[in-house]
Amino acid sequence: MSKSLNDLLKATSRSFYLTLRVLPARVRPQIGLAYLLARTTDTIADTELVPPAQRIHALQILRERILGSRSEPVNFRDLAQHQGSPAEKMLLEKTEDSLALLQTLSPADLKLVREVLTTITSGQELDLRRFGGLGPPEARPTGQIIALQTPAELDDYTYRVAGCVGGFWTKICRAHLFPKARLDETQLIADGIRFGKGLQLVNILRDLPADLKNGRCYLPAEKLSEARLFPETLLSPVNEAKFLPLYHEYLDKAEAHLAAGWNYTNTLPFGQVRVRLACAWPILIGVRTIEKLRAVNVIELRQRVKVSRGEVRGVLLRSLASYPLPGVWRNQFPAGRKAVASGAKLA
Repeated sequence: MSKSLNDLLKATSRSFYLTLRVLPARVRPQIGLAYLLARTTDTIADTELVPPAQRIHALQILRERILGSRSEPVNFRDLAQHQGSPAEKMLLEKTEDSLALLQTLSPADLKLVREVLTTITSGQELDLRRFGGLGPPEARPTGQIIALQTPAELDDYTYRVAGCVGGFWTKICRAHLFPKARLDETQLIADGIRFGKGLQLVNILRDLPADLKNGRCYLPAEKLSEARLFPETLLSPVNEAKFLPLYHEYLDKAEAHLAAGWNYTNTLPFGQVRVRLACAWPILIGVRTIEKLRAVNVIELRQRVKVSRGEVRGVLLRSLASYPLPGVWRNQFPAGRKAVASGAKLA
């Protein structure tokens, strides 16, 4: 990967860049490129100043280029002009440079990258079709919010945009790093998928106030109705007693998924230090985020809850120090006991 694209990766995702840097060199280019292209499609999908139909069309064009069914170079300059972030603007302007790197992959790796990006873009397109009718905030009727309808829709969404990455990650690492290790590959992939779903669900729960403000609710209407709640008044203090138990159920589910991710991490060969660290860091940061979300009330939730840089450094240092001590290492994950017990409730 060229220095400019590597710098772009660093600029567009500081947290993932930490993970990428620690990965072994044999898998870093494939995973880095898949992330870079996924970040590009995500930027297209999130450009709210551009009509949804235009964004869907741009995603379809990019997917065709990724799959090799289209050869005409993409031109996302118009989309790039609407970016507030210089890094995201450059990401769109350099899409062809990213696409050119696909040709450096082996046929097997190229197939895996194409598969995961096809699934991710299908989730982004589904999201645009689902919420695209909302229009920009200033044009929406006051308080208009669209919610997912069922828990199955939420599970499908978290799989498409994140869970599928667990399967991709597993297959790439298995092929290049430990092809002969005796592992239950079916279980490993299943846990990897839950790992990705858990990270996405943490993001959804952390970003709930911002999503509601933008007219979208990822908590399913069926579950809200059971609790006698409505998306429009979800974060009203008068509904706190009804809302927080449901919110904590979803925190439990997210923690259960991350517990599966922790099992995944510890199933990997002990000698794969770099891969295990790359898995452990987002899990442990995710669990810390869940702990913070559990402790807030509705008013505090409206302020974006996040793990500080100091806390992230602490996670990294503790994981490095505890790695030679398996018992200490395993105890980094606080437990997930309640989560595992209650995770099936929302499946």
